[in-house]
Amino acid sequence: MPLSISPIQSTFAPIVAPSAKPAGGTTDAFRTLFEQGVAGVESQRTAAQQSVDRFLSGEGEELHQVALATQKAELSFEMFIQVKNKVVQAYQEVMRMQI
Repeated sequence: MPLSISPIQSTFAPIVAPSAKPAGGTTDAFRTLFEQGVAGVESQRTAAQQSVDRFLSGEGEELHQVALATQKAELSFEMFIQVKNKVVQAYQEVMRMQI
């Protein structure tokens, strides 16, 4: 009784099909992650601004709390910029790859 062997092409066809569209879930996940990052940086900036405003208006905000809030906002912004730079760098590296 001969064995039936399926061709390799049919096994990998769903993976490398040229007409296959990119999964929308990947771009949606990236968009969601990016929006969360921007929202986090913005919330840190807003918290720092509110802390400065409370300090300047004399509402009992301590100077060290103001300094801490502004440093948190600055660090979160710097980290976001560095992550963005790494993502752009990785994208450029992928685009330079030869097929």
